[in-house]
Formats: sequence, structure tokens, C-alpha cells
Amino acid sequence: MAKLKKAFFCKNCGHEAPKWLGKCPSCGEWNSFIEEIVSKPEDSKIVGLKKENRSPILVQSIQSSSEERIDMLDAELNRVLGGGLVLGSLTLFGGEPGIGKSTLMLQVALKHKSLKVLYVSGEESEQQIKMRAERIGGLNPNCYILAETDIDSIFAHVQQLDPEIVIIDSIQTLSTSLLDSAPGSISQTRECAALLMRYAKTSNTPVVLIGHITKDGNLAGPKVLEHMVDTVLQFEGDRNFIYRLLRTIKNRFGASNELGVYEMVQEGLKEVANPSKVLISENRGELSGVSIAVVTEGIRPVLIEVQALVSTAVYGTPQRSSTGFDLRRLNMLLAVLEKRAGFRLGAKDVFLNLAGGLKVDDPSIDLAVIAAILSSNQDIALSPLTCMSAEVGLSGEIRPVSRIEQRILEAEKLGFESIIISSFNKGLAKYNGKIEIIKVKNIEETLRFLFG
Repeated sequence: MAKLKKAFFCKNCGHEAPKWLGKCPSCGEWNSFIEEIVSKPEDSKIVGLKKENRSPILVQSIQSSSEERIDMLDAELNRVLGGGLVLGSLTLFGGEPGIGKSTLMLQVALKHKSLKVLYVSGEESEQQIKMRAERIGGLNPNCYILAETDIDSIFAHVQQLDPEIVIIDSIQTLSTSLLDSAPGSISQTRECAALLMRYAKTSNTPVVLIGHITKDGNLAGPKVLEHMVDTVLQFEGDRNFIYRLLRTIKNRFGASNELGVYEMVQEGLKEVANPSKVLISENRGELSGVSIAVVTEGIRPVLIEVQALVSTAVYGTPQRSSTGFDLRRLNMLLAVLEKRAGFRLGAKDVFLNLAGGLKVDDPSIDLAVIAAILSSNQDIALSPLTCMSAEVGLSGEIRPVSRIEQRILEAEKLGFESIIISSFNKGLAKYNGKIEIIKVKNIEETLRFLFG
């Protein structure tokens, strides 16, 4: 009987070592090595993968051409992909359990009635997928379902079927006979992803991998998995909210940090063409502590409602709570208000919430956060037809932000009458819109305009 070969792999980056190490020499992570059984025969049993011999060529002799893309028949998905699914690309689609990853990919498979799509599921049976397809509505005569976890068998069916799009649900359930370790292990995940990447590049067939995430919110498996694929998409959202956010983390064929918005309904995931209308409540009335910020997600301007509540601390120690906004930046803005504007907020509780469950890291939301906090503190309602987009510095100055023209046009399109921006913003000399542009230099000027 042949002796089993064992190796140690880093859970963070996938580095292989013959013995256990306390610190990974590749990524520097501590206590990240785990033992796995490895057995690699010299002759591969995978069918349908051709090894090509390539030689170096001069960069001047390379013929440039635009990437051919497949229209996903989904405006939000096309946006985050950079215009569609590129032929021969490998896409990793991650998200929390039950967030709707499989539902969205099955919708994509069912919409393409003119393309042959192979949907491989290692987590559900054919009957379960059929029930979900009937609930979503519409069955595709060219959509093939395969419930299989062995990648050798999957490639045999792929060679026989010759699909135009392959969807794998999920990469952590696949295993190859080249390795003796269990499915979902670092070596299995890395090896299966490498085989699928080689298939996508040699056959020019786009492959979409659905991936699990860890409790920390990162994609499960070795970090090298994210480096191998061409595009990484992250599906976010809260089960208590009906909206889901699709973000681009990495994209070799387009812009990163793009955003797509979906609404979870009984029939599946529905596209939200104008998220600004969704994230702004219509019945604000004369409520204090509410302001409107114009932020950007990628190149997409979005208007979002900022809600703040300031009250006297009952138990002596003031509380600071933030939902959707960085708590450390909130503390910084409160310190700026106390130092530069003279507001005594050190003995008061401050609660901040971004409506709709959206998480924003764009610094242009700073001015709206300060306006909402002061509105609640003074109990004075802000004008519902005024929005703002500017960063606040430590000295109390109002700093400019990028893509200000797109932000102004989005606010004007939604019917706002005025927008507060930094007086240091440039490039607005040719703007002839109807919305009033109010330029301010510091917090004092902003307060005089908002509260008189």
C-alpha cells in the first residue's frame, strides 16, 4: 500500500510547506497552517483540457482587439461586470449564506434562451433547482442542470455538451481525484479553480464560480483564489432588508468598486434602476436629524438619507453608535464639531443610521453627517429639497470631492432645489442647470446657511 503524502497549507494564502510552521513565510500570518492529505499522480485524468505550447512574442506584434462580451440581460449585473461577461473569463461570485447568490445566477441561466448554459450544483439536487426555477418563472430550453461534485465527471459532461456559459455552485463543493483531501480544503479549492481557469482560457468559455465566505466576511479558501480569477463580485445585504447590493471587488476588464442594487421579491431578485429613490423616504416632513447626501459608488452617483439622533446621556458615559458608517470617522467628526464649531457633544449620546442598509465609505458623506447631527441637537429640521456632498477636514474646512458634476446632475434629476458643495471644487464654470449650487469654505458658513 502506497504511503500517504501529507503537506501543510496556509489558510490565508495557500502557501505549501512540508512541516507545520508558526508563521507563514509568504503572507506573514500566524497559526494559519493546516495539514492535508495530498496525492498527485503524474498523468492527469481530466479530459477536455489541452496543453498549449506558447513562445514569447514581441509586444509590437500583438494584435489588439476589444473583448467580446455576453449581454447578461440584467442591467445591474452588466454594470458591475463592466458591460457584460467577457468570453473566456473566470468570475468569482461571493456572498453570505441565503443572500441570493444561487437565485441570481439561476435567473441569469434561465434568461439566456439563445445560449447553451450549464448550471452545475454541488449543494442542491435537480428537483430543488427545478422548484426554484418554477418560482422564479420561465424555464429555459437551453439550460442544463448537473448535480455533481467530482470535477472529472463535470469535464466529461462539458466536453460532450460544449456549453457557452458554465456556472459552478459552488467551488468549495468540488473535488478532484488528483488529490486525496476533502472537498472544500485549500488544496482542493485551489486545484479545481486552476483546472476551471485553464478550461475557460483554452475553450474561450466564460465560467462563473459561486463561493462561500467566512465568518469574517472574506471569501473562503486560499487568498490565491481571488488572484487567479479575472473578476470578483461580492453580494451584500441584510436579511432584515429587502435590498441587496452587488459590488465589484476586482475586475480585469472594467472599473472596480461598481455597485448594482437588487430588490428581493417572491419571484426572485428584481433590478433597481434608480436606487436614489429607494434610499430616500418620501414622508420625511419636518423631522429633525435627517439630511440627504450625494455619494458615489464606483462611477454611479447615489443619494442616500442620513439619520441622526442626539440625546442627553442618561448613564453618564455617552454612547456612540453607527450603522452603515465608520464609527471611528464619526468620532472624528464629533471632535471637529466640538473643537472648531463650539458644540458641546461630549456628554450626549449620538446615534447615526444610513437608510436602506447601505454601507458607505465615500468621504463626501461627511457634511451630511454633520448636518444631521446638528439638526437633531438643535431640533431644527433641514430643508427636504437640499442635499450636500463634501468632505470635512480636521481643521473644519470643507474639502472638494470627485465627480461633482455627476452628483449635481443626479440631485437635479430627483427634484432637489439646492446642493451644498465645497467652494474649492473646480470645473463648474460651464454648468447651467436649474439647481442652486451653494459653495462653502468651512463649517461656520455651512451652519449659517442651514440654521441662520
